[in-house]
Amino acid sequence: MAKTVYVLNGPNLNLLGTREPKTYGHATLGDVETLCREAAGRRKLAIEFRQSNHEGEIVDSIQEAGAKKAAGIVINAGAYTHTSVAIRDAIAAIAVPVIEDHISNVFARESFRHHSHIAPLANAS
Repeated sequence: MAKTVYVLNGPNLNLLGTREPKTYGHATLGDVETLCREAAGRRKLAIEFRQSNHEGEIVDSIQEAGAKKAAGIVINAGAYTHTSVAIRDAIAAIAVPVIEDHISNVFARESFRHHSHIAPLANAS
């Protein structure tokens, strides 16, 4: 049985392809999922790919990944990266490697995006 990687996407990422294309490009979330599944397949990994606009659902997915001893989590928490202590605490509570991911360069954007609650706990960005 293949190990599973949880790919978690936060608020507004369901709008990729149409949302601010100068910042986020024209690829859709479906395109991102296809790329993730192809990369995982080459590494003999399964993918649990999720998107939610709701903080609690993201926390539930993190806890599920921990309970199932997932191979890892790749998370683009969107705006929750900068605001959610709940997501930060869920990551701290599990023993699963976490990679923080973003589509845009958050450090080249508004100053409020420069702080991440996730980065101090992530294994990589």
